Amino acid sequence: MISKSESHTSGQEFVTNSTLLIYILKEWIGLDYHCPNCVGSFLCVSLTIFFFPPLIWFIICLFCNICLHIYKRKNGLDDDFSNKLWDNGRLMVSRIISMYGKLWHGYEVHGIEKIPEGPGLIVFYHGAISVDYHFFVCNLYIQKGRVSYTVVERSLRLQLYFKLLTAVHGGREQCVEILKKGNLLGVAPGGARESFFSDENYGVVWGNRKGFAQVAIDAKVPIIPFFTQNIREGYRTLGTTWFIRWLDERFKLPFVPEYGGFPVKLRSYIGDPIPYDPNITATELVEKTKIAIEMLRDKHQKLPGNILRALLERFDKHQKDD
Repeated sequence: MISKSESHTSGQEFVTNSTLLIYILKEWIGLDYHCPNCVGSFLCVSLTIFFFPPLIWFIICLFCNICLHIYKRKNGLDDDFSNKLWDNGRLMVSRIISMYGKLWHGYEVHGIEKIPEGPGLIVFYHGAISVDYHFFVCNLYIQKGRVSYTVVERSLRLQLYFKLLTAVHGGREQCVEILKKGNLLGVAPGGARESFFSDENYGVVWGNRKGFAQVAIDAKVPIIPFFTQNIREGYRTLGTTWFIRWLDERFKLPFVPEYGGFPVKLRSYIGDPIPYDPNITATELVEKTKIAIEMLRDKHQKLPGNILRALLERFDKHQKDD
């Protein structure tokens, strides 16, 4: 049986040894006694690593917007973007965005030859930030000289940049009119919901949306499926956390915090066009398009997505067949 004095002595030895061990560890790793400052610094660095990189994309878009305003003023241009004088400005911006995509993400696009010469509705999976579609639009213009319109859900502040890259936020009639004029039009049926709440399993989050299918039927154009490998590993949201979902269920959040900007490998794949069929319904066309995008995903994306693996693919010279 251990006496109280023996217990007290052993307790003192434990405290003394623990204190000595902590002191040695602090000296070894270079920490002083200002632990709160260390924790604060760690949190600051962590937040910077995770949340600052997405701002780089916004800064690049802002830089392009400023360059376009200078170009507009220097050449005395108005907002008639069909004017051929705007072509050099559009090419300048496309090269800047394309260069960023190549340097930061090693961006590639495969199957661009599958895009028909005439009109078509490009339907794509919406990542947390749709930088991949920006890269595609710019590469398409550089390689083919073709402009692709893009449907956006809400008004964007970088007006000149997005207008020059032909972003539209009109209704079904405007989309049909754009297609009937022989243009390409890109749309992500999942929109903000897919951006916020899809995850590393790349689930297609369209709900009951089928307006895009009706647009394709009314305009009598093919649908072109589009998917980008690793887009969820480059940029992610906190939408999959229970707290954010709880908030959204009650308040319908207009945005969800994003993080990432990791320099993962991005490859966009364009699938075989789904031809216009006068006998198909909008509901059937939605399902057909969804299956086509999921087939691209299953062929080119390892599930669930993994950030480290996506980073290592930057050094993998092996390219999957289209």
